Amino acid sequence: MPDIEATPRAVTAVTCPADFHELRAGERPDDVCWIFDDRRWTWAEAWDDIQRFAGALRAEGVARGDRIAFIDRHSATLLVAMHAVSLLGAANVVVDAQLTGDETAYVLNHSRARVLFVLHDLVPSVQAIRHQLTSIEKVVVVGGDDDELSAWIAGADPIDRQPDVTPYDACLVRYTSGTTGRPKGVVLTQHNLLEHTRNAMAPFQCGEGDMLLLSKLMFHSCALFGAASGAAGMVVNDVGPQSLTAALDAGLTHAFLHTASFVALQAAGPDAMRALGRLKSVTYGSIPIAVPALHAALDAWPNTTFFQVYGMNEAVAALTTLDDAAHRDTSRPDRLASCGRPNPGVEMRVVNPRTGEDVEPSAAGELWFRTEQTTPGYLAHQAATEELITEDGWMRTGDVGRVDDGGFVFLEDRIKDVIKAGVWTVYSAEVERVLADHPDVLEQAVIGIPDERLGESVHAVVAFRPGRTVPAEALIAFARERLASFKVPTSVKVVYAIPRTSSGKVLKRDLRAPHWADRDRPI
Repeated sequence: MPDIEATPRAVTAVTCPADFHELRAGERPDDVCWIFDDRRWTWAEAWDDIQRFAGALRAEGVARGDRIAFIDRHSATLLVAMHAVSLLGAANVVVDAQLTGDETAYVLNHSRARVLFVLHDLVPSVQAIRHQLTSIEKVVVVGGDDDELSAWIAGADPIDRQPDVTPYDACLVRYTSGTTGRPKGVVLTQHNLLEHTRNAMAPFQCGEGDMLLLSKLMFHSCALFGAASGAAGMVVNDVGPQSLTAALDAGLTHAFLHTASFVALQAAGPDAMRALGRLKSVTYGSIPIAVPALHAALDAWPNTTFFQVYGMNEAVAALTTLDDAAHRDTSRPDRLASCGRPNPGVEMRVVNPRTGEDVEPSAAGELWFRTEQTTPGYLAHQAATEELITEDGWMRTGDVGRVDDGGFVFLEDRIKDVIKAGVWTVYSAEVERVLADHPDVLEQAVIGIPDERLGESVHAVVAFRPGRTVPAEALIAFARERLASFKVPTSVKVVYAIPRTSSGKVLKRDLRAPHWADRDRPI
């Protein structure tokens, strides 16, 4: 059994994510591990489910190097699966429930997942594409009247970690929107997940007796924070004032939120804001919060510590953190627009992307990071992996930033055409590919524009073929049939021609500029 001290950075003895649960089940078997809906798992019950889930997978023939897949909203079952596959050296492919049928079929076929777990109310959508799925050998229904998962787990023999498993085996595959129009599978190893836990959880100071909110933002990494520190986890899908108040009544102490949640909380009125002042800490990320809204939250929650994180799926999650001291430093209010400083275990450079050389101090350049959190690469996509990671291990983010005299990172622009819409990352190229298929569209560009709720929303700029025109609503409906809802443009602007450089490159910075002119930061 691994020997872990009760400190966030002392996780070096752990080599497998499931080790944490084995430890907690031995130390505190009857304490609460997870809460989801009306059910509570103790650490002993969670560890038993993890072992039995792994045993059931082995009985299906799943072994080291194989992949399973989940089409589910966030639930405790996903947490069981993430830890169970680590006992086998297999990986869990998490498929966003909002993807269209064609998008889902692509992800499942590309990942070559063998066993598919489907939330009961999503079964019809899977049945509609079942004939397209080339690698799926078994489908297991999760929940509802036709639930198959409970009996499948209960009837299995529990197993421990298999002897051939290594920390460098893939454990999780997340599909991101694609820069060339197709999603890419980010492979994350057990070692990546554990390194992120060591590097990113230290500031949050959670531990035994605390409870973490496990929502879409940093769902898998937060789960490891809880297991590593001994804190319980509450799994929720809808993060709003009512659900957060209920979670507080159940013992919630640490929340990871996105901008939309902050906006909703402030709109809910002073009573809701005061109630949430009971939180020990709030962490937000993915997109910035407008400075006035952030000031309002800081004033409403004077005893709550605030953290902002910036990161990438390709490095599990957080790479930098803006800590509470920086949030409340009245001598440097400008730093509220920054995304903090690199976490422990994370190196950073600011680089001229054309030359690969470091820029002068305080100058803007592409942010490069080097850390043990970094993915070994994209699944079955060597060219994209080589574009992401340099030969000496530096990960190119595609984000342009600068660093001030205190080491704080400020985002300035994007090299990659990425839109951060709430907790989702949308690549413009994928949306542009769909719009280009419309018979009346001549050329198109997709950008992110400010959104008070999500941080950014998807905005399309189109030029139609001579003599052709299409209402914006019809073009949006065309995209909705072919893209997950979070990728669909929420607004459309029609122009005679898309602005381009002399070499033909779209001037997206010019397209974005009018929308971001009065903002605290340009992206």
